[in-house]
Amino acid sequence: MHFVYIIYSETFGIYYKGETSDISARLSAHNQNKSNCTANKGPWKLVYLEKLSTRSEALKREKMLKKQNRKYIEWLILQPSNTLVV
Repeated sequence: MHFVYIIYSETFGIYYKGETSDISARLSAHNQNKSNCTANKGPWKLVYLEKLSTRSEALKREKMLKKQNRKYIEWLILQPSNTLVV
């Protein structure tokens, strides 16, 4: 199982999109400044999580999300594809 995720920094008001097979470890790495792209911009909160069957699918989805604007990302967070939405 692979995941595409979006995290949000309230401090800086920015979103970061990524792909992983271990969401807990990845979120922890972001919050411990172990990722160059997100270091010193947290704390980070997981706001979107989408499950995909293969890493290839996840990488394609991540690439697509990275091209999207903020308005689309904020709309996506509210959609049923977000497994965090209850």
